[in-house]
Amino acid sequence: MDVIAQRVAAARCGSNLSVIGRMKSGWLVIGQTQPLPGYCQLLADPVVPTINDLKGDARAQYLADMAAVGDALLTVTDAVRINYETWCNLAPSLHTHIVPRYASEDPEKATCPAGTVYDYDAARPFSLEQDGPFMKAMRRYLNL
Repeated sequence: MDVIAQRVAAARCGSNLSVIGRMKSGWLVIGQTQPLPGYCQLLADPVVPTINDLKGDARAQYLADMAAVGDALLTVTDAVRINYETWCNLAPSLHTHIVPRYASEDPEKATCPAGTVYDYDAARPFSLEQDGPFMKAMRRYLNL
């Protein structure tokens, strides 16, 4: 079981503290580190390898939930745009990185994919105390 499938299993049983809430297509979680404030992931549930494994309404729902998270981030943070990254290379379970981008970013980083210019491993770790208000605002906006 890869790390994404493990996080989904933990969300199902209530032991994943990074869960913002259950969406129709899966779990919205805050990133384990915060290279940019508000970095989140949408984890598909049921777990499937890629978006191409979702069919019809399930695929449409995943994409709609992904965009809804972006709308929430634009409202809850001072982001100027949202980046969506769905790779599934290291952990072959469908998940999308939803990354708010800010006007305050270094101009050399602002136009590049966040995963290529920010050190996610060295970024501030998720903290329920520090990130709790953000998570609560996201829940409120998304009615989770």
